[in-house]
Amino acid sequence: MVWSIDYHSGVPVYLQVVQQVQSAVASGVLREGDQLPSVRALAEQLRVNRNTIARAYGELEHAGALENRQGSGCFVRASATPLRKAVRTERLTGAVDSLIVQAHTLQVSDDDLRGLLDERLTEFDARRKSEE
Repeated sequence: MVWSIDYHSGVPVYLQVVQQVQSAVASGVLREGDQLPSVRALAEQLRVNRNTIARAYGELEHAGALENRQGSGCFVRASATPLRKAVRTERLTGAVDSLIVQAHTLQVSDDDLRGLLDERLTEFDARRKSEE
């Protein structure tokens, strides 16, 4: 897995790590039982404080996506998205609302936004299938 951090995005580094792990799990790049880099190794690779990576891993563990095995490291759990549908929908609502606001700010029509979303979903599905 290739890790990247955008320090100018306005998104905290730990959240970028969380989002990258979640995306990798959703796309199939990371699968059940896969081990993530150690906190120290990933912190050195990304040139960030170890506490930042520990916080990201803690968030992922709290969300049920990771399992921390004492002395062995962090592993992707069997059920990386154990949340009920209502909770998943609630979490996505904020992101979707932000996307809509940004699209309207950029004067993107609703139809163009829907088309872009359909295009991105199609590309995402194709990438996921090719990696399987």
